[in-house]
Amino acid sequence: MPESSPERSAPGQESVKPRLRTLLAVPIATAVALAVHLAVARNEPPTDTRTFTIFLALIGGLSIAAAGLQFASTALQRWMAHMCPILAAAVLSLCAWEIITTGLRWLPLPYFPSPATVLQTLISDRAMLWDSTWHSLVLLLSGYALGVAIALVTGIAIGWSAKARYWGMPLLKIVGPIPATAWIPLAMVLSPSARFSAVALIALAVWFPVTMLTASGISNTRASYLDVARTLGAGRMYLIFRVAIPAAMPSIFIGLFMGMGASFLTLIVAETVGVKSGLGWYIGWAQGWAEYGKVFAALVIMAVFFSTIMTALFKVRDRVLGWQKGVIKW
Repeated sequence: MPESSPERSAPGQESVKPRLRTLLAVPIATAVALAVHLAVARNEPPTDTRTFTIFLALIGGLSIAAAGLQFASTALQRWMAHMCPILAAAVLSLCAWEIITTGLRWLPLPYFPSPATVLQTLISDRAMLWDSTWHSLVLLLSGYALGVAIALVTGIAIGWSAKARYWGMPLLKIVGPIPATAWIPLAMVLSPSARFSAVALIALAVWFPVTMLTASGISNTRASYLDVARTLGAGRMYLIFRVAIPAAMPSIFIGLFMGMGASFLTLIVAETVGVKSGLGWYIGWAQGWAEYGKVFAALVIMAVFFSTIMTALFKVRDRVLGWQKGVIKW
């Protein structure tokens, strides 16, 4: 009978506990980025150099502290094992960005500022960036909520009713494929205000994908589900709200994700041409003054802003579709 190894780890322990090279990935990447930054810092303003040096040192210190504390928490171990490689890659990307812009000057100034300049802009112009982000958030959520509400009604109607499908599908085929941004000139003429037209355009961008995927999910509900519910005495409203809609939720969430992506694009374009506030407006204003450091700062805020909203939508999906866990992965 073969002897069992006394040092064999428990199931899943090896995948949770990060290896030493994983823990050292971020500190090493930070040290490399800091050395490169100090080597090319003579080409940067002293304020930008000092801010970026503190930023890199803070990342390195936090990574070392997290490596020491991960032994006290399994959740932190799992997070470190998962995130350390990608965080190290992000730090090295900043290093490469600084080499290309500040060190080698391969990209022309002022169109491509260094990461140190962008970071300093984020700090010095934080008040206007926060105000622009807040206005974009309100505008995006208003248009998205309006578009989703209308799309769910039309999608459920088209997916369930043959008469609604007869009249609704031609409208979807004609109006849906037209990008919402193509309606901007007409919206600016007909709408009483630029903000109202921006909300309507975002709602239109969301309406088409959510309606299509909702209608598809409702119409593809398994007939066996409906037959069993009818046998048990379920009425029409019960069939729609307690059978068809829950069965269509995976398709509905795909439409919600597609609509979110379309709403981001429409939001930025609408703010650029009409609304006098928001991140899109901020980019246009900064570009007009050739302040490309502010343009890149706004792009960083957009990346964080949009990824946070998408992450929140993923959390909602995971909670609503908890019954799918282990069955469907998307």
